[in-house]
Amino acid sequence: MKGEIINSTLPVRRIVILGAGESGTGAAVLAQKQGFDVFVSDTSEIKPQYRELLDKYGIKYEACAHTESLILNVDEVIKSPGIPDKAPIIKKIKEKGIPVISEIEFAGRYTNAKTICITGSNGKTTTTMLTYRILKDAGLNVGLAGNVGDSFALQVAEKEHDYYVIELSSFQLDGMVDFRADIAILLNITPDHLDRYDYVMQNYVDSKMRIIRNQTEKDAFIYWNDDPVISEEVKKRNPKVTRYPFARDKKESLAGYIDNNQIVIKTSNGDFDMEEELVALTGTHNLYNSLAATISSKLLDIKNEDIRKSLSNFQGVEHRLEKVAKVKGVEYINDSKATNVNSCWYALQSMKTKVALILGGTDKGNDYSEIEALIREKCRALIFLGVDNTPLHAFFDGKIDTIVDARSMQEAVSQAYELAQKGDTVLLSPCCASFDLFKNYEDRGRQFKDCVRRL
Repeated sequence: MKGEIINSTLPVRRIVILGAGESGTGAAVLAQKQGFDVFVSDTSEIKPQYRELLDKYGIKYEACAHTESLILNVDEVIKSPGIPDKAPIIKKIKEKGIPVISEIEFAGRYTNAKTICITGSNGKTTTTMLTYRILKDAGLNVGLAGNVGDSFALQVAEKEHDYYVIELSSFQLDGMVDFRADIAILLNITPDHLDRYDYVMQNYVDSKMRIIRNQTEKDAFIYWNDDPVISEEVKKRNPKVTRYPFARDKKESLAGYIDNNQIVIKTSNGDFDMEEELVALTGTHNLYNSLAATISSKLLDIKNEDIRKSLSNFQGVEHRLEKVAKVKGVEYINDSKATNVNSCWYALQSMKTKVALILGGTDKGNDYSEIEALIREKCRALIFLGVDNTPLHAFFDGKIDTIVDARSMQEAVSQAYELAQKGDTVLLSPCCASFDLFKNYEDRGRQFKDCVRRL
């Protein structure tokens, strides 16, 4: 419920926050400000900036442990999205009937700001950043939160905004109960994180569809009309929210589409059009991202000239089809954020040259058949970068002539340098999570860029 206020006549309630990263420490500050008895617990070391924040507010915490006696005597638990439900401490919490929620759910109780919430297996960061840029450039008092930007809860606690653009992962959506998005954007649903969902696709789908949980006819649901999974779920669920579907080809029922090389948007708040070639972001996937961001901007009464200016100036996000350098006629592109197969498909589909593809990492139950045809057509060589490349070899051996293994980014880039020919592209688009060899996908992408710049 938005804007809920704790009744000060009730006894002080106790909240435990598991995970002392960006979301956890932000939730702790907000809980403290709202009068809760707060305790933060993390099984890892807490980064200095988060220790400083907890100390600043006098919040009790522990690192490198989960002390059950301090955790299991609470009214509610706020869980970091990185902690799986199968973790032993979470199982014990749920066995005791203690509610477990996300930082987003908690922060949503204490703000009346409009929320624009964005999810999807691919494209959500770009769409989130583009939407935020449009609103910010138009002069709105807007915050950036969720998977990007600062903690939603910390912003609510310290610097409240009128609008929040929030990127939501399936893990964050899992922890939502009463939270309601004013505008929900669902870009696509393809297999991802199946290791967290018992390798059952429908479990993952159900998680993504929580983006429209609690929405009413007064709210907006923006989604890709041609995604078969989304279409089936919308038909099955028949949500009462006002719908704004988009697709590439013009149809009467669509709120956004392409017609005669023009982006066309039609909403209850008016229409918008712009030449497709003037949009800074390129590629089919970015076209869909731009359609979704523009529909939401029109629903928020952003002027057409402001939308056009932002669309023509926005240069994308780091680690997503990011051009790094051209070395001896070979283009090097960092797509480290491609942590699933469908994201790699979009990257390969946008390539207009032969490719030396670097892929691999922590396999999440991937089905590589989706990219097989594109790899046969476009790839000169595959470089498998991971601790265990067995699943990749099992699928790709015999399907392309040149396959090599690497155990470090330096080795992968050196091999790509030797294998690529003038006019080719070296593409880092891993299909996999990064945690076997790197801290995260950002670390993986930055190591790639550092190695390329040293060539």
